Amino acid sequence: MSILVTGGAGYIGSHVVRVLENQGKKVVVVDNLSTGLPERVANSELIKCDIASESAVEIIAKTMKDHRVEAVVHLAALKQVGESVEKPELYFRENLGGMANLLEAARIGNVQKFVFSSSAATYGIPDAAIVDEDYECKPINPYGQTKLIGEWMTANATRAWGMRAVNLRYFNVAGAGWPDLADTATLNLVPIVFAALEAGEAPVVFGNDYATKDGSCIRDYVHVLDLAEAHVAALGYLDSDSRKYDTFNVGTGVGASVFDVLQQIALASGKKFDIEIKSRRAGDPPALSADVSRIKSELGWVAKRDLADIIDSAWKAKQG
Repeated sequence: MSILVTGGAGYIGSHVVRVLENQGKKVVVVDNLSTGLPERVANSELIKCDIASESAVEIIAKTMKDHRVEAVVHLAALKQVGESVEKPELYFRENLGGMANLLEAARIGNVQKFVFSSSAATYGIPDAAIVDEDYECKPINPYGQTKLIGEWMTANATRAWGMRAVNLRYFNVAGAGWPDLADTATLNLVPIVFAALEAGEAPVVFGNDYATKDGSCIRDYVHVLDLAEAHVAALGYLDSDSRKYDTFNVGTGVGASVFDVLQQIALASGKKFDIEIKSRRAGDPPALSADVSRIKSELGWVAKRDLADIIDSAWKAKQG
């Protein structure tokens, strides 16, 4: 028996794959390698496939049969918020088309367990600093909309043919579990700051006049290795017949400000640097953190690593 991980050669996916491998699980990775790196999953079977393509259902269904797949962890998706606003058709075709193909293949292959990589972007701009899973979802961009619709799709599959599904709503993911699995994209705060320092530029803070402890935005940063372990916990949860929920926040429950992150980067890197303050960005809530009580009580999962661990691991991975 094996576990199929879509997007398994990517940043988060490769951490999920390695945690599973370290537990002795057989893993099959399906990835189109648009951003993934094959060397990250050298110890697992890699099937190169675009899950949104016309041939995907046939390829994936065959893969499931050939490798006796018992569960799917679905991470493959486009995830740039700005790009989703500029190219909404692309995001709906790739993210939702790929999801539909994967679910159809799972139905054909009678694969009952499915863990879906969702996002805190489903919440939009909540009027609460800490949100639980029952908070009304109002995504404000096509990326967040595709994640929420993806959750609807898993719910429909559970009703239509009995699939068991868990949706994991990620908050801000950073860090590295192993140096060779560093985040190679410059899309989120930590790698953006690293790139600025490497270029000899001052990191930019968008707004220092929010009603927070130091005026900068507060977010919930979760270590990528903790996140990977949450996927394993979700797979175990799907073995139970007494499941109460299908959606879980994944975070620490503790917010860190932009200035907190910058201070930690200065400590980890040993570098002193100036900071450039710019005006607020539209759509940025002052504070947003996860209520993680549900995942703790139901899956027994809690984040083990703090902001210092996140930044230290990310910096060391960046160096080498």
